Amino acid sequence: MEKNWIKYAGRFAVLLLVGLIIYGCSRNPVTGKKEIMLISKQQELAMGRQYDPQISAAYGVYKDAKLQAFINEKGKQMGKISHRANLNYQFKIMDSPVVNAFAVPGGYIYFTRGIMAHFNNEAEFAGVLGHEIGHVTARHSAQQQTKSTLAQVGLIGGLVVGGEKFLPYMNQAQQGLGLLFLKFGRDDESQSDELGVEYSTKIGYDAREMAGFFQTLKRLSSQGGADAIPTFMSTHPDPADRNRRVAALAQVWQKKEGRATKYKINRDEYLRRIDGLVYGEDPRQGYVENNTFYHPDLEFQFPTPSNWQVVNTPSQVQIAEKNGKAMMLLQLGKGTSTRQAAETFVSENKLQVVEGKDITVNNLPATVVISDQVSQNQQTGQQQSIRIMSYFIQYGGNIYVIHGMAAKQDFDRFFELFKNTGSGFNKLTDQSKINVKPERIAIKTVPNSMTLQKTLQHFKMSSKRFNELAILNGMKLTDRVTKGMLIKVVEKQQ
Repeated sequence: MEKNWIKYAGRFAVLLLVGLIIYGCSRNPVTGKKEIMLISKQQELAMGRQYDPQISAAYGVYKDAKLQAFINEKGKQMGKISHRANLNYQFKIMDSPVVNAFAVPGGYIYFTRGIMAHFNNEAEFAGVLGHEIGHVTARHSAQQQTKSTLAQVGLIGGLVVGGEKFLPYMNQAQQGLGLLFLKFGRDDESQSDELGVEYSTKIGYDAREMAGFFQTLKRLSSQGGADAIPTFMSTHPDPADRNRRVAALAQVWQKKEGRATKYKINRDEYLRRIDGLVYGEDPRQGYVENNTFYHPDLEFQFPTPSNWQVVNTPSQVQIAEKNGKAMMLLQLGKGTSTRQAAETFVSENKLQVVEGKDITVNNLPATVVISDQVSQNQQTGQQQSIRIMSYFIQYGGNIYVIHGMAAKQDFDRFFELFKNTGSGFNKLTDQSKINVKPERIAIKTVPNSMTLQKTLQHFKMSSKRFNELAILNGMKLTDRVTKGMLIKVVEKQQ
């Protein structure tokens, strides 16, 4: 299932209670100052070990041995000169098209393939790497937890806008990941910028390039596209101010270091590293076309309601009604039969069964259950009831479950949509839908000096994508490129 869920996270929120156990004073590794800290360093390490497999399952890990080796090499090198050199830093590329990078307490650092595609040299990458390591070394996540035990967070599972009532049905393992999406304050982000400059300079990169990358992020944000702005940008000052500040800090650190050799940028080296990188959504993991969700690898399909939002993750597909009145989920059920999976779901969620029966769905064994979940509204103190229609369908060695849920009073008006989606689950046999290929980054050599736009025309790129490709290259369409220069284009895999 495709990994494009982060781009909708701003529309989904839930309050997550975080248990803070230890109260005490500790010395901040970066500032050297004593501070009240409710999370011990041992707890930070435990958090990282706990969250890492959940993040890997939620995003999926992008498999590119050479690019992973590059990140490991630079990350370990930077970790050794950081303020917490004793940490065993871990680095992963996540299989997501969203432009993002983030860190987990304990030294776990993640880059999406989306952000790797948008870097245009090693120095840009090194600056963001230092920024994320800075969050770890300065213990920003622990500080956030100390300041508040309740935080408005973006869950990996996602929630329908206004749909807090659907929380019991989200993947429980994902709920703890809310910690990752606490927004750091401006002071924390500014400090991580400073550390990004310091750390990248110390391993020999020109940190001024980090400042330039902020302009790429700003342009992505202004496009209003799905892959717009990563979480580490969300609380920062205006990128233009940030750019100037980071550029000034870079000059200061370069004078401090006083290197005899020139600071590295390594543009061509980096571009060659990402040649062939999957770009954008990977249809192999699931895609929607003409109100039908297709999964080529697992070879199934099902209809989706028109104008509903589809959010695809490795563990579930979420389909949200635009006003937040209803949602559907496709997940894997627990059990060896549809009846067993249904009974397990009802038991685990303490549901009241309204009706249920064994059926077939397009010649596949299935069980359909309608059930209610009654809970207490924490704000009003009143009871609220959610009605759920669940199709449990056995196919290809798995039990697939399609849940349709709405408040009990709204359920009837969504009944036919839920039924249509559940009963529409079917085998995928259309080879044109199965044999889809992802787009990939392709590195091209400019044949003659000309503008970027003329170059894109030369390589037969669609004019509709010129602005997208200009941002991808960190350039403007009017910028001149020279003969022999490398640029990025996007091509469909053959």
